[in-house]
Amino acid sequence: MNYVPGDLRDQLAHVGYDVVQAGLVCGSGGNLSARIPDEDAIWVTASGSWLDRLSRSTFAPVRISDGAPAVVGAIPPARIEPTSELALHLALYRARPDINAVVHLHPQTALLLDALGEHIRIVTTDHAYYLRRVSTVPFRLPGSTELAALTAAMAADGTDCLVLSQHGCVVMGDSVELAHKRARNLEEAASLTYRALTAGRLENLRECPEEFLERLSGPTAVTV
Repeated sequence: MNYVPGDLRDQLAHVGYDVVQAGLVCGSGGNLSARIPDEDAIWVTASGSWLDRLSRSTFAPVRISDGAPAVVGAIPPARIEPTSELALHLALYRARPDINAVVHLHPQTALLLDALGEHIRIVTTDHAYYLRRVSTVPFRLPGSTELAALTAAMAADGTDCLVLSQHGCVVMGDSVELAHKRARNLEEAASLTYRALTAGRLENLRECPEEFLERLSGPTAVTV
């Protein structure tokens, strides 16, 4: 697949292709967006888009402030319908001016753990670095303003990874690449948690040491 990092839509298309190949979403589930620099607007996937078949023409420019079609440079407002989860994306950008990308997927292991009433354990230093913490949003109807408002409220404290109960997950980042890494690490952490659960050893699963977690936010913060 051709990947041209200079255009946000190409970056998002790369993410879409990768997460489908990784099994984090199937069919036309999930949706992606990115904040357009110096604009009150985002690129967001069109309704019904298959994430492994994205192109520049399958993204709609939408104003963050009011959800109306946006004009980006010489590109006229899109005539394609944005994802049904547009309210979720817009609410997150409004609540978090520090984020520039939102990835919404339906990762199977994370969702299975949620259905079993288990939370995702932060096992490795990579999980700690990219995820920090994972919160669970109680079930609200997909596409609803209630889901959008509740998720944005729970993300307002800086949480970047949330499981949407019985639905999916949403991860954010200050770049498309960082949101992509968080999505991958979220499902890996869920997979390790589930494997420990099926082995009957969940109570013995050691999470990332507090010492490392403290260093992530301390004056000598580590990088991975």
